[in-house]
Amino acid sequence: MMNPVFLGKAKNGTLNLQSPDTFRKYLYSLNDKDVECVVRLPRKDRSIDENAYYWKVVVGLISEHTGYTPDETHEFLKLKFLSKIIVMAGKDERIPRSSTELSTLEWERWMTEIREWAAQELGLDIPEPKRVEI
Repeated sequence: MMNPVFLGKAKNGTLNLQSPDTFRKYLYSLNDKDVECVVRLPRKDRSIDENAYYWKVVVGLISEHTGYTPDETHEFLKLKFLSKIIVMAGKDERIPRSSTELSTLEWERWMTEIREWAAQELGLDIPEPKRVEI
């Protein structure tokens, strides 16, 4: 089941919803059911420039240096830096997290980790976004 997201603004200890009537109708549809309420800051999606920097500069330079395709390089970077271990059929298995799930702060940490790794392991200088025109 998909859960709707209701936007609002917190001010002086009060939540002012953008669409209070829609929220109220949704609550009526859940009548007599237990619910959870989660309040969090909205997630900012990655910008077109950030995405272009990643694919053209980061993935592009590593792909060119290693000879792997951009898609192979992207999968490698996710597995190396964004993976977690799950236990499946009694064995530890490493699975990558999707880069689209990253917050902007997590995204920048990931880019920093990749640049540092590329410098140390590949001898490759990947310029920061401010140092390159896309």
